[in-house]
Amino acid sequence: MSVQIPVAKPLLDEREVEAARRVILSGWVTQGPEVAAFEREFANFVAAPHACAVSNCTTALHLALKAVGVGPGDEVITVSHSFIATANAIRYCGAVPVFIDIEPDGYNIDPDLIGAAITRSTRAILCVHQLGMPCDLARVMEVAGINGLPVIEDAACAIGSEILHDENWEKIGKPRGDIACFSFHPRKVVTTGDGGMLTTADPEYDRKFRLWRQHSMSVSDTVRHGSREVTFESYPELGYNYRMTDVQAAIGREQLSRLPEIIERRRHLASIYAERLSNIPGLEPPVEPHWARSNWQSYCVRLPETADQRKVMQALLDRGISTRRGVMNIHLERAYADPASFRRTSALKHSVAAQNEAIILPLYAQMTEDELGRVVDALEDIMVHHPAMAD
Repeated sequence: MSVQIPVAKPLLDEREVEAARRVILSGWVTQGPEVAAFEREFANFVAAPHACAVSNCTTALHLALKAVGVGPGDEVITVSHSFIATANAIRYCGAVPVFIDIEPDGYNIDPDLIGAAITRSTRAILCVHQLGMPCDLARVMEVAGINGLPVIEDAACAIGSEILHDENWEKIGKPRGDIACFSFHPRKVVTTGDGGMLTTADPEYDRKFRLWRQHSMSVSDTVRHGSREVTFESYPELGYNYRMTDVQAAIGREQLSRLPEIIERRRHLASIYAERLSNIPGLEPPVEPHWARSNWQSYCVRLPETADQRKVMQALLDRGISTRRGVMNIHLERAYADPASFRRTSALKHSVAAQNEAIILPLYAQMTEDELGRVVDALEDIMVHHPAMAD
């Protein structure tokens, strides 16, 4: 039997092992000099004035929402078509997620629907760069500017993705919105095992992130450790244990140095997918808008309306090919069964259709073109020659 092709695989080798070893032997393994260095390098990579590392992207979203003033009784406009953490972070603040639909021809927020969702309770807009494909941030920012609302970017999947601004390509994370939040989960293009990062141009936001991530401790342990005088810290407000470790940061620094080659490889594989999948009738590969460059964190295709998503995925799995269904819809999960846990402005038909009709195909930097060909050949055979895959 052929070797199983996973849907994703982190690119880790002896370089990351050596980075972790260096830190472990240094004796300083919690948040410290490696975290500070990772923050500087990440800020430089995306061209952001400030970058703050945290334990994961969910905690990053929580701190971002808290920083812009989201609190109990407020509303935050976002999408249901996202990983559940997007809305959970809003609820952590005691606020209510307001779900609007995605664009009919993609997987990102529809900026045309934002205006109608705004009420007197709206405190922020939380847009998602889904699957690594940038959302139409320029249009989101236009609506936000007219209504005086801050914009937080859920850029969990979008490390290295780019948008065209004033005829220049800029990486997601260079401040256009108020705050961008990234993930370093193993499914992402860069991984530290787990971890997150916030970028912003606002020094006050950055100060708050750094305070809150470490229990709101008035004097950090690094400063206290290096002081020649006895120093007592205080805790002036509620904080959190949202720190990244130096072991994670050291791995992240190594990953970040490799990111350009990783993205180049993923874009090459995505271009082959696009060419070869065009031969399958009714299948819709993802499309990059002219103003966007995806990092291709995931490669999501839309099946023909006649196809049975589960049967197609099972048939691929039977041939040793792993897939995932389209991105979840938060409002359909049991955690959101209480009508008071969210508000929606429509039936979210495009969001629901995307979950039920799309599948995510394998894509990772180490993937060979032979493996990709195996995926395409299997999918073509299933879709064209096996009518049992139809509803």
